[in-house]
Amino acid sequence: MVLSGKNRSEKKLVTMIVVLMRNTTWRCGRLERLIVKNLHSRHSKFGKSEVQISDMIQNFKVTGKTRNDFLDAIRRLERRNIIRTLSLVK
Repeated sequence: MVLSGKNRSEKKLVTMIVVLMRNTTWRCGRLERLIVKNLHSRHSKFGKSEVQISDMIQNFKVTGKTRNDFLDAIRRLERRNIIRTLSLVK
């Protein structure tokens, strides 16, 4: 099975860790606000400051088109320097 470029990049993105850099949702959409709120609440309860994207997908219960929207929201937040994605070391 040969993966296209987009599928390969999505698969790579899912195996990464998200770290909250700033707790701001100015000019963000609904999904971006939910992601930042989730990361902030986990960190404020003395939890880890990082979360795997695959765990977030399971927590938000996204599938299909909403999964693609979720990954796009992660990319937009990273472009705005609100979160940072780090690759997992295996």
